[in-house]
Amino acid sequence: MRHTVQLTITSLLSILFLTLHLAQDILYGMAQPGLSTLLAAVPVLVLWLYGTLVLAERRSGYIIILLGSLVGLAVSVIHFRGPSGVLNAEHLKSSGAFFFVWTLLALGVSATYSVVLSVRGLIVSAGAHRQRASMAP
Repeated sequence: MRHTVQLTITSLLSILFLTLHLAQDILYGMAQPGLSTLLAAVPVLVLWLYGTLVLAERRSGYIIILLGSLVGLAVSVIHFRGPSGVLNAEHLKSSGAFFFVWTLLALGVSATYSVVLSVRGLIVSAGAHRQRASMAP
């Protein structure tokens, strides 16, 4: 499978997992429900989606996916930081704890793989750009 198809799939999965996670954060009281959360999250997710679907195989698309994936990875890391992290014993005893933790793990895996693939895409596109520049008259 081409790496661009893999990148599109993992980036879309990361967006899905991040939206599921944001909903869980709101339900657990870690994020405030309201217009401010909506105005912060929706533009970021739309830009990430645009970079994934419309700007695929372009340098700008790789950069947008890289930045979005780093955000997704940071969310997982912040929650799993240990005792000072946001994930605590109270949340782990609730009925939705399994899905909450699974979503964080899935987000971390898909976002990390998207980071790797987007960096690879940037390297390949830079090499192709250099090659075209050296062939120009």
